[in-house]
Amino acid sequence: MSLTTTLILLGAALAVMVFAGWRGARPPDPFKGPRMVPWRFIMLGAAALAMLLLIHLATLFGAERPPWVSV
Repeated sequence: MSLTTTLILLGAALAVMVFAGWRGARPPDPFKGPRMVPWRFIMLGAAALAMLLLIHLATLFGAERPPWVSV
């Protein structure tokens, strides 16, 4: 994946993470009924994706595994 694609996906993941965190932190409204969208889970998923994209970004800039770590 190229640098441009990685940065676009990272920006989108961060935007989804912030939006889902904002929606998940809102107080419940009993008159509207229960929330049907799991905003906290979406926020955690976007954060995990952002972490993977940050690791990929680091490898694009030349970061490597230490020699003592074996696969």
